[in-house]
Amino acid sequence: MKDVYRRKRAFINIGLIAMNVIYFLYLEMAGSTVNTQFMVNHGAMYAPLVLEEGEYFRLLTSVFMHFGINHIMNNMLILFILGDNLERALGHIKYLLFYLLCGVGANVISIILNLGDYRSVVSAGASGAIFGVIGGLLYAVFINRGRLEDLSARQLIIMIACSLYFGFTSTGVDNAAHIGGLFFGIVLGILLYRKPRKRCDMKKWG
Repeated sequence: MKDVYRRKRAFINIGLIAMNVIYFLYLEMAGSTVNTQFMVNHGAMYAPLVLEEGEYFRLLTSVFMHFGINHIMNNMLILFILGDNLERALGHIKYLLFYLLCGVGANVISIILNLGDYRSVVSAGASGAIFGVIGGLLYAVFINRGRLEDLSARQLIIMIACSLYFGFTSTGVDNAAHIGGLFFGIVLGILLYRKPRKRCDMKKWG
């Protein structure tokens, strides 16, 4: 089964990475991705504009925006390493739907959990969707007896623990979006992923 997976090219994941990079370069040429007001003007998540002005597109556009070069490099590296595994497991269309729903869902959870100070929170980044990818992989690994391709349950659990620890011990990190993405990833993994059936070689007798 591993060889079958590896023959499939994860072009959706590569396309998502390309979209993130292209939009980041556009924003850098048009202004500065570390300028909060500039990012809000170009689609970053800002709850008052979503809830009071009906700018729901921000739930999606912010998934493709990043604050500075380190932010996008870290996220795209993780997506490059893990995303293709889940795309091969789900299939191209399901993976695209999965990724976008996790990104939007993470932003919705972020709005709900940050209602107390939602006027002071501006967020952007693919990390909510990426935590969704990790959650989906965790489910797929679990029902495949602890391993999917070159990934193990232990590796994913350590990655989740380290990422959440880093988020909660750092400033300026939208931990609500990370938790929301992880939650949506597990739920969507349950809904969309199906364990491949083993093929049985049938012998014909004359």
